Amino acid sequence: MRNSGKVWVVLVVILAVVLLVGIGTFRWYISGYNRAVGFDEGAKTAWSNVDTTLQRRLDLIPNLIETVKGYASHEKELFENLAKSREKYFQADTRAGKIEASNELSGFLSRLLVLREAYPDLKANQNFLALQDQLEGTENRIAVARTRYNEAAKLLNSYTREFFGSFFCGKAGVEKTEYFEASEKAKTEVPKVQF
Repeated sequence: MRNSGKVWVVLVVILAVVLLVGIGTFRWYISGYNRAVGFDEGAKTAWSNVDTTLQRRLDLIPNLIETVKGYASHEKELFENLAKSREKYFQADTRAGKIEASNELSGFLSRLLVLREAYPDLKANQNFLALQDQLEGTENRIAVARTRYNEAAKLLNSYTREFFGSFFCGKAGVEKTEYFEASEKAKTEVPKVQF
């Protein structure tokens, strides 16, 4: 009888250890899985904020173009390129496509805003000045939103590369995301307006 009591104590201790290890492993798994999901949702939310701010910019462009058209009617190619870039953004179905279209649009907008130097009357036009202020404010918001998105993307991408993070990301169906970086062209070329 003494031995059976010892066996029961050993079995209870082993069962308690197995139970504690099982609970610890389960909590570790849930924590890692939730972290992967949290980073993914953080990147999606940050991208949504970028997308919303880019939408604001896209909504301002037609008004800005119409204001400038009266002063710079021979800049038809620029206006067409702005319209095509804007359309390209709406047709993009991936973040990478939207990033590319946005970078292209940024270049054309820079050219459009450079036009004000060539047209003194345009510089004094109240509609143009108001739209330009709104656009400049929107560009600042885009810069902030891009920075926040890239920070969220960095957290997600780092976690997908970590030893256990890659395991949890695989289980949660979370993948790396692309950064919102300036295009190579934007880094090397200054917008020019030629007459």
